[in-house]
Amino acid sequence: MDANQPKQEHLLALKVMRLTKPTLFTNIPVTCEERDLPGNLLNQLMKDDPSTVKGAETLMLGEMLTLPQNFGNIFLGETFSSYISVHNDSNQVVKDILVKADLQTSSQRLNLSASSAAVAELKSDCCIDDVIHHEVKEIGTHILVCAVSYTTQTGEKMYFRKFFKFQVLKPLDVKTKFYNAESDLSSVTDEVFLEAQIQNITTSPMFMEKVSLEPSIMYNVAELNTVNKAGESVSTFGSRTYLQPMDTRQYLYCLKPKQEFAERAGVIKGVTVIGKLDIVWKTNLGERGRLQTSQLQRMAPGYGDVRLSLETIPDTVNLEEPFDITCKITNCSERTMDLVLEMCNTNSIHWCGVSGRQLGKLHPSSSLHLALTLLSSVQGLQSVSGLRLMDTFLKRTYEYDDIAQVCVISSKVKEEH
Repeated sequence: MDANQPKQEHLLALKVMRLTKPTLFTNIPVTCEERDLPGNLLNQLMKDDPSTVKGAETLMLGEMLTLPQNFGNIFLGETFSSYISVHNDSNQVVKDILVKADLQTSSQRLNLSASSAAVAELKSDCCIDDVIHHEVKEIGTHILVCAVSYTTQTGEKMYFRKFFKFQVLKPLDVKTKFYNAESDLSSVTDEVFLEAQIQNITTSPMFMEKVSLEPSIMYNVAELNTVNKAGESVSTFGSRTYLQPMDTRQYLYCLKPKQEFAERAGVIKGVTVIGKLDIVWKTNLGERGRLQTSQLQRMAPGYGDVRLSLETIPDTVNLEEPFDITCKITNCSERTMDLVLEMCNTNSIHWCGVSGRQLGKLHPSSSLHLALTLLSSVQGLQSVSGLRLMDTFLKRTYEYDDIAQVCVISSKVKEEH
């Protein structure tokens, strides 16, 4: 902590001390074998040392607490606490004392003083104490500006201030990845999976108290970071959720659109804001920190103008026997379409019905369900393909291949089972 000492002699003295949690006392064990010259002397001295842990004297960590000897590191998301004391070093009474504490960052100046009222008088050898708190929300250089003004017995107005400079460091490295869930081989659903990678870039372990995702108003979220064991949800990271320095942990979340928005395809298509992560951790003896990311953005899924999704399909069908499927066609554009359905046979899949039938007009964000019948002439795992939709207004054609896969078996095999 840097302090600029005033050149003028003042009646009051200003002292500032950062308030932090104490640390465990560390010692350097010095030992030797009994056949060495000191014999058992060094071992006995360690056992008699009151700062060591009984039965584990060779451990560096002791059982005593020590107060911080320096300013230490301040990390983003932690609460900066400081004790400010103004002491009257003179032998006269000082009047109208005003103590002001401001925190200057790269973007703003914050007033941290608990009270803006002046103290009427301060007698000799007395002091004014104040404790300030501030949750650090910016990275980089911070300057604590403490200003003191007062009036002497002769009526002279005095003023001085001190500057205390410190750096705010980044505690965590957060990386996110988005995955659009695939319902089949050709289209995507409205489900979104978020993978969050959190790395501890400090020099001390962290206890991860909470890592949650606050979704936007259009989504519901399900956390996928627990497993069910004997009817109880157990964290996938175990009961001791400590994150060692430079270690990385991956969290997974599934977001589903709410029902009122899921039915409006055009709205969901344009949504890129998913939500924000809320991370809470504890470090040295329970010192708490919290970070919230900015709104996470994803790329909008590529639905195109017309989205075709599969609603129902049997798992297994018989060879050369008709089976039914149900498709959902959604207009994701901002204009009305007049659609025509065309069905094209492939080497293994044959459509039953008339190709080129009119489906009628479909308004923006509207959808329709379509029941289709087809059969397969080849056994095995077959891909359902060959559907086309044509918009007669703009003369555009949309092709859909690999809509789904179905297992085709012989009817004889089914009878044997």
